[in-house]
Formats: sequence, structure tokens, C-alpha cells
Amino acid sequence: MAVLPPAAPDCASCAARDAVIAEQAAAIGELRADVVALAAEVRDLRRRLGRNSGNSSMAPSADDLPGRTPPEPKPKPRRGKGGRMPGGQPGAPGSHLAWSDEPDDMVPHFPDGTCACGADLAAAADLGVAVSHQQVDIPLAAARVTQHDLHEVACGCGRRHRAAAPAGTGAPGTVTYGMNLQAWCVYLMAAHAIPVHRCAELIESLTGAKPSPGFVHSMIRRAAAAVREANRLIRCLIILAHVVCADETPIRVGPGPKSRKRYLLVACTHLLTCYFLGDRSMKTFGAFVFPDMDGVVVVHDRYQNYDKFPGVIHQLCCQHLLRDLADAAETYPGAHWPVQIREALQGLIHAASTARAQGLPAIPGDVAAPLVHAFKHGVILGLGQVKRTGGRKQQPCRDLLECLRDRQDDVLRFTTDLRIPPTSNQAERDVRPAKTQQKISGRLRSEQVTRNRYAIRGYISTAAKHGENVLTAIRGALAGNPWMPPVPDPP
Repeated sequence: MAVLPPAAPDCASCAARDAVIAEQAAAIGELRADVVALAAEVRDLRRRLGRNSGNSSMAPSADDLPGRTPPEPKPKPRRGKGGRMPGGQPGAPGSHLAWSDEPDDMVPHFPDGTCACGADLAAAADLGVAVSHQQVDIPLAAARVTQHDLHEVACGCGRRHRAAAPAGTGAPGTVTYGMNLQAWCVYLMAAHAIPVHRCAELIESLTGAKPSPGFVHSMIRRAAAAVREANRLIRCLIILAHVVCADETPIRVGPGPKSRKRYLLVACTHLLTCYFLGDRSMKTFGAFVFPDMDGVVVVHDRYQNYDKFPGVIHQLCCQHLLRDLADAAETYPGAHWPVQIREALQGLIHAASTARAQGLPAIPGDVAAPLVHAFKHGVILGLGQVKRTGGRKQQPCRDLLECLRDRQDDVLRFTTDLRIPPTSNQAERDVRPAKTQQKISGRLRSEQVTRNRYAIRGYISTAAKHGENVLTAIRGALAGNPWMPPVPDPP
């Protein structure tokens, strides 16, 4: 039987098959590219979702939000096994109830009843004090109504003179609340973030007076006006300071949706605090203290607006950098450079604290040199492993490494001048009351009232840093005699 030769291929069917294959190859290529892009997006989202207060600038209050993973707790040293011992640490100022040699009151106590022999102890001979006890307590306060009668006198020349009314008494024939009660209202709202209605209730419970919520709320505006001149002086002193810590934090202010937010800026030292409400724009930063600074070292995070002022010298907050390095260690778990840079930076911070305690102006060279060397080589190692890509989106932590390389002087400035703190922790402490206020009240409905609140807050924070009694400082301001921060002598 003859075998038929194979049929010649149909050119049309071959072309169709090739077209299908080419189309499938193109589709596979697109799908592979999509898979790579999606995988990168998933890694980025997981990295973002894993951010917490330990590896980013997020506030610790956000660690317990849904989907967030809180940072690993630091292991606590076992008692008696070395490390930090429980209780007060050496050198820490202790606090206790000290015996007073001049008590405000002395109350004698005598035995009562009868003796075993039947004699009345009231007639027994006094042998003197056997033992003594002291109690520190506060009296139960009750609001008192004081009437101020202003007398007139007639001089021999015929002129009449009337006594001056005490501060805050208002118009003749009217009733007003006194300075102490007004100061308490301002103190509770500004220093302890107590809402207006609760403040009125608390004053009523403590004193029996019944100020209306409207009166309590009006005290914010009056107190802000009373401390205006003090805040102007505080602003001037901050501009003239050698080192200033700065920070900004979002807060919800004003009517509108819950997503609306403003930013509270702070510039401070260990003796001064100044707030400003706005946003993170250059317009807000330009209206604050930074344009007037010349040669001032500002300790801040790496937000770009701080770099726009030519008179500012920069110290990048090492605490922010350490959190970024913790994030880098989680992003590249097998890499050594995040650990090397972090340990070098921590070593320099510890060396700065030790040298400052010894009264030195800078870290000794033999101590700083090996740590700075380790820092530099860790950055070089990281730049060699985390390559720059051609597109706008870079590998994670590449920007951090380039910042550590290009702004090394701004990172390590604290090592050569121990007047400069390595972190902006002072500023973070001074903006923390804003978070407390937001947790209690959720939002402040008026931007002007918010500005007034932080005008008061800056005044009382500065007074507290100078060791002044905050309540006394508020009362003095309301009475027309605000406390003023002392002006230091010129260098």
C-alpha cells in the first residue's frame, strides 16, 4: 500500500498560529510584569503596615490601631542579675514626705477615759509629748463672697479721693469671680486639657461656686490676651537662642469633616516654649520664628521646610534616624549596615552624655574617632547594597543612606558641640499635650480658640521650666502682672 506524502502546510493557518503564540507571549510578558509590580506593591504595603513607634515617627498612641503591629517590648533585666536595678537610680533626686520643723498647726492630744484604778485621766499629771505625728492635708475649700467697700475721703483743700478697686472687681455694683477662681479655670483647661463643662462642674464640686460654661470658656480668650506680652518676649528669646528644638504634629481643629487637620508647630529650649498653629506649608513656617534666626542651631526631623531658611544651622534628630534604621533592619533582615550605623550612632550619643556630665565641650577625639569611622563605613556599605534605580521610586532606605552620606555634618554636629542635643525630644515632649487634648476632646472647634489655648500653654510651659508655680503665674497674668522670663546676659 502506497504511503501518501504529508500534506503541505497551510500558510494561512501557520500565520494564524504564530499570531496566537505571539499574542500569548505578549500577554504572558505583561502578566509577569504585573506580578512583579504587584509583588513590589505588596512588599511596600506590608512595610507600611508594619510601621510603628519603634521604626518610624508614628506616635505610640497609634500602635494599637487595627492592623498595626506594636514594636517588640525591650527585655527587662532580671532582678539581682545585673543591669538596671529596680527602684530609684543612683543620682536621681528622691521624693518623700519630709518632717517639718515648723508645722502650720499643732494639735495636742491627751488620753481620755479612766485608769485601771478608776481615776479619771482628765485629772492626771501631764508628762509632756511622748510621740508626734505629722499629716499633710488640704483644707476643704468653699467659695467666699467678699464685698469691697471703696471709701471716699475729703482733703482739707476740698478735693475728694476714692480708694482704688482691687484687680478684677468689675464695675461698681456688680458681682464678679475673683482672681483665684479665674486662675483655676484657666489652669484646669490649659494645663490639664479639661473640657469647659467638666471644668465648671469641677469648680462647683470643689468650691461651691457655680460658674457658667460660658464664663469658663471666656477665660481662654482673656488669659491669652493677658499673656501676650510674655509670649512676645519668649519668641524673641527663642530667636536669639544658640540651640532650639523644633517639631510639628497634626491636630484636628475647626468645623468640618474629621479628616480636616491642622499642624501645631513648636520651637523650644529647656527654658522656653513657643507654639504656632498652621499647616506644614512654607507659608506657615515663614510666619513662625525661623526666618528671623541667624546662626541658630535647630534640632529637627528631616522635613524639607527647615532647609529653606538660610540663617538656620541644622542638627538632624538622631532619634528619628534610629527609628528609620530600625525600619531598615526589618526591611533588609540579612544586612549588617543598619545595625552598624545604629550602634555607632548610639555609641556617639552615649559618649556625648558622658562627656557633657564631665563638663567637656565636645566628645574626646580618641572616643569619637572609631565610632565616626564605623558610622561612615556603615553608610558606604549600605549604599553599595541598596542601589539607586533609574526611576523616581527608589529602593526602600536609599534616601536615608544618601541623607546620612550627604548630611553627615548635620547628623554628627552634636559630637563637636555638646550644647547641641542629639535629639529633638524636648520638642516632642512639648507637643505631647496636644495629643492629650485631642484624645480627651477629639477636636477643638475654633482655630482662634486653639491659638489662644496654645498661647496660654506656651506661657505656662515656660514658667514651669523656670521653676515657677504655674497657678501663681496665671493669676499674676490675669491681674495684669504676668510673669516674664528673665533675659540672659549677652555672651
